Parts: sequence; C-alpha cells; structure tokens
Amino acid sequence: MPPPADIVKVAIEWPGAYPKLMEIDQKKPLSAIIKEVCDGWSLPNHEYYALQHADSSNFYITEKNRNEIKNGTILRLTKSPAQNAQQLHERIQSSSMDAKLEALKDLASLSRDVTFAQEFINLDGISLLTQMVESGTERYQKLQKIMKPCFGDMLSFTLTAFVELMDHGIVSWDTFSVAFIKKIASFVNKSAIDISILQRSLAILESMVLNSHDLYQKVAQEITIGQLIPHLQGSDQEIQTYTIAVINALFLKAPDDRRQEMANILAQKQLRSIILTHVIRAQRAINNEMAHQLYVLQVLTFNLLEDRMMTKMDPQDQAQRDIIFELRRIAFDAESEPNNSSGSMEKRKSMYTRDYKKLGFINHVNPAMDFTQTPPGMLALDNMLYFAKHHQDAYIRIVLENSSREDKHECPFGRSSIELTKMLCEILKVGELPSETCNDFHPMFFTHDRSFEEFFCICIQLLNKTWKEMRATSEDFNKVMQVVKEQVMRALTTKPSSLDQFKSKLQNLSYTEILKIRQSERMNQEDFQSRPILELKEKIQPEILELIKQQRLNRLVEGTCFRKLNARRRQDKFWYCRLSPNHKVLHYGDLEESPQGEVPHDSLQDKLPVADIKAVVTGKDCPHMKEKGALKQNKEVLELAFSILYDSNCQLNFIAPDKHEDLWDYIGPAWIIQDHLSILSTVSGRMD
Repeated sequence: MPPPADIVKVAIEWPGAYPKLMEIDQKKPLSAIIKEVCDGWSLPNHEYYALQHADSSNFYITEKNRNEIKNGTILRLTKSPAQNAQQLHERIQSSSMDAKLEALKDLASLSRDVTFAQEFINLDGISLLTQMVESGTERYQKLQKIMKPCFGDMLSFTLTAFVELMDHGIVSWDTFSVAFIKKIASFVNKSAIDISILQRSLAILESMVLNSHDLYQKVAQEITIGQLIPHLQGSDQEIQTYTIAVINALFLKAPDDRRQEMANILAQKQLRSIILTHVIRAQRAINNEMAHQLYVLQVLTFNLLEDRMMTKMDPQDQAQRDIIFELRRIAFDAESEPNNSSGSMEKRKSMYTRDYKKLGFINHVNPAMDFTQTPPGMLALDNMLYFAKHHQDAYIRIVLENSSREDKHECPFGRSSIELTKMLCEILKVGELPSETCNDFHPMFFTHDRSFEEFFCICIQLLNKTWKEMRATSEDFNKVMQVVKEQVMRALTTKPSSLDQFKSKLQNLSYTEILKIRQSERMNQEDFQSRPILELKEKIQPEILELIKQQRLNRLVEGTCFRKLNARRRQDKFWYCRLSPNHKVLHYGDLEESPQGEVPHDSLQDKLPVADIKAVVTGKDCPHMKEKGALKQNKEVLELAFSILYDSNCQLNFIAPDKHEDLWDYIGPAWIIQDHLSILSTVSGRMD
C-alpha cells in the first residue's frame, strides 16, 4: 500500500551527527516538525533552528515552500534565518579583519535566500552595508598599499551581498544617498580596480538607473560615457556586458530631449567602432546576455528615428521645400532659373511639375504633400536626400533610367522611397521598446555611423532592380513591395557581418530566385494535399502519432537549460529541467553555469512526479507574471512564459529564450501543452 500523499521521506543532517531518516507529515506545522528534529538530537530552544536544503542553494524551508519537499530530499538542520541574520549583522562589524571577511562571504551566499534576506533587511542591514561602502573606500586604498588584498575581497563580498539583497525587491532604490552613489560611481571611474568590484558596481548603477528616476539623474551626473568606454576596450566580456547595460539604461531613461544629445556623445566617443572592434569582432563567441545588450542598443539607436518618422512635412516650410528642390537639382542639374516674370513663372511651374513627375512623386504639383503621412513622415525625405548626396551616381542613374522608360514600366522613385522607408521601419520596429528576452542584434548595423540610411540606399537599389526583373507597372507596386520585403527579410536572417555582405546576399535573392523558393514551398504544400498522400496519411497516422509522441518524450528526457531572470534581467543563473527515463518524474535543479551538453538526472536536486501535475498555464495566467515587477509589463515576455502547476499553490515557472526555440524550450501554444500532458499522463498512468 503506497504511503499517504502528505507524508514525505527525507534525510536530515546536523554537523557532527549521523543523518536522520524520518517521515515528515506535511499536515503538521513546520515548527512542530523542527521541534521533533531538535528533540531527537537533544537540542533545546527549537525556535532558534530551521530546516534548509542541503544542496548548493541552501534555501530555507518555510510554510510557503514546504510543499516543494519531495521523497528523498536531503535537508539540513541549521540556525533560523532570524538567528543567522542577527549573528551575521554582528559579525560583519567585527574588528578582526579575518572574522569580518568570513562573515561577509557568508552574507553574500545567504543573501540569495529571500527568507534570510527579509530578516537581515529587518535589522536595517542594507543601511549597514551602504555605510560600510561609504566609509571603507579610503581604508581600502590604504590597505591595498600595505599588501592587504583581502580588503578588496571584503568590498567585493559587501557589494555582492548588497546586489543579492536588492534583487529581492524588498527595499526601494529611492532610499539611497548621494554619498553612496558617488562611492559606487568612483569604483567604476577608477582606471585600476578589482574585476569583481567593478562588475558589481556596474550592476548596481544599472539597477539604480532602471528603478528610480531620481537616481537616474544622480547617476548621470556621476558617470560619463567617456569613463565607461575604457571598460569596453578590455578583454573581459562580462565587464563589457555590464558596461553596455549601464549605457543602455542611461539611454533608455534619458528624457526625450536628452536622447539625441546622448547619441551625439556616443558618436563622438566612437562607441560604435569600439563595440565593433572589441566586442563583435573579438576572437570569442558572443554570449546570450551580451547579444541581448547589443540588441537593446541597436533598438534604442534606431528609435532615435521615431521623431522624424512621426513628423509631417509642412508644405509652407521653405527649408523643408528646399530639400525637394535639392533632389530635383541633383537629378537634373538645372540651369539658372528664368527671370521672375509672369511668363517665366508659368514656364518654371511647368518645368517643376514635369521634373517632379520624373522623380516619381504622387503629387506632381506640390510633392510636399507626399510627406504628410506618418509614418514615415520626414524620415523618407531624409533618406532620399542622403541617397542623392552620398550615392549620387546611383541616384541619378535610377531617376534618369526610369524617366526615360515608357510610363507604364517606370519605377516611381519618390513613391518607392516613401513606402520603402515605412517598410524598413516596420522590419526594425522603430519606435517600439526593446524586448526583455530578445537577442536579435545585427552586426552590420554596427559597421557604419549612418547604418539606417545606408540600409535604405541598398534597399532602394534592390527595389529598382526587382521592379525591372518583374517588368512591373504601377498596378504591380504592392506586389513589388512584397517581394522586396521578402528579399530583405531573408537576407537579414543570415545575419550578414557587414553592409557589403548584406548587399551580396541580396544579389543572390533575385526575383527569379524568390519565385523558385516560393514554388518549392508551394509544391511541398500541394504534394501533401493530393488524394494518394491523404489516403496514405490516414493509413499511417497512428504510427506517425506514436513516433511523434516518442520524439517529444525523448526531447523531454533530454531536457533543457533555462536562465533565471531577476529584476535587473541579469541572466547569470541557470536551472535545468528534464523528464526521467521512465517518464514518471520531472527532475530539476540549479546550475552554477550553462551546461555543455546533457545534465544527468541524478545530479538534479529536485523532483516532481508527473502524476502530481494539475495543469500547465501560459502568459498572463502564470503566477510569476502576476507578481509585481517590470517583466509582467512586457507583452513579449508574457508570450514566452509558462508554468507547471502541482499540489496546492505550487508551481514551476519558466520563461522560454524566444519564440523559435525547439518544443521544450518554448511550450507556447496551449494545444502543444495539453498534448504534452496527455502523453505524460498516458505514460505515468494518472493525471489529475
């Protein structure tokens, strides 16, 4: 007869004693269980003790998380969180250097546990740490000079504990003094500083900027781009990642009227070329967090175009009208204007109307009206002028070539440029906030200071080429734009390393090649809809479904490594989840680093019987998407979230890397989830 569901069998350790094997009744109060354990070892004052996991996490067992204890779990009897917090609060103030160092090391480790963190914060522990940082800098410098490097370790552990405590979201960032901000900034501004201290200081500054408008202003006064740039020129990718994260945070939180000014400073400091040389083209792989920060910087940079994209042209603004005149002048090299008599005025208007028609504007009389639609607004005119000035030969060739064709086959440069600019803005999602989880940066956009304009110049020439290949007429305009969009999107998916490489990719994606690709895809679809195929499909469907089930189960058995996200979106913690070979238990547990291959199920500390699973939910129904925090505000994160619910109020929470990962990495659509559950329930024999 199986044991009652509320009874779990565990081992409990105590230093200097043999481990105890005992059964825990989950219906009993946790305090009663701890008293029973203490009595077994004749330990008085059971209220001073607690249970914690004996694995590397060392997390405390509480009434809230006790249902996570499974059969076979190894626990440890230890001091209660309150006792530990009180003792560490005293120990970190010790006059003994060695005792203080050991205490700060323990504090940095224990602060990852929210139960301990709450107790330490209740003792005003955050204030104590900030005081130690504020008052310890001068002493740190002196001790370094007399060969006391352990003080550097002390500062590193202090900052680590501070970061871990603040990541729990218990204390508001608005509570910190200017003196503390100055100290943290001083560590970043030093030319020579311990790597771990620099890393944690950058992490603190990023969190300050992202979580408090007031602190953004104070940090912006203390940190300049020039002081951050040297950290990008080193060889430590983690430091480079944190540095770009700080730059992104300052960029993101800057008022609208300051962003362009900041972008100009970044350009003056040659940030783009430094990132290209020391990060993108460095002789090492770019990790996921760095890819995310580069993606964020790319998005924030392109979002500077939003103002022009949403600005309508004022037909009465002479400066704006002069841009159109300049486009005409470059294309046709107009001679000196006729005298301003009534006869010459009519002649000039007629000549302008003729030339504006050749330039491909919709409104030949007043082309300014073509730029009153937003998007793309004035951004389209900016692109046209850039093309005309920086690629003058190509511009003149396109305009004159089309003006000499028969009317029905000419490619209208003006109309094409406007629609192309709008399309490119949609592809690059100009004006949208960066996703919390996306890593989709394009190296080629870091190879030129005017990358969007150059991107446009390549694509407008592609559009003209495709128009000719399709022998298009004005009625085919939308079809041509669809083909061009497909060409651009397919070229971008190859992640070209430069704009020249992007251009080469497009050369291989001619209209003929696009037709071949479409035909191949269509034939594949048609083949599967023919009657013989449908009959065969019906006949072998049971076998195919069984094969699919086995493939999915094999994928679940192989498992996947997930990254943990916290309030700062730092992804330096991992956990792994996989199905047991007998398909009856989910094994999961924390990892110190991303695994190189499959993780053995017996090395994962925690277990969840498949039979205990109640449901799987996605998106806003997930418990971790209902909690307070920035993650739940992001639509894309909601689409990537899913949770496995079990027992009462217990769950495993996931955030998939992106929408395109394999089945286990992104179990998004509900029908896939339910299919997984039905497969697992069939194998395990029971599903509630």
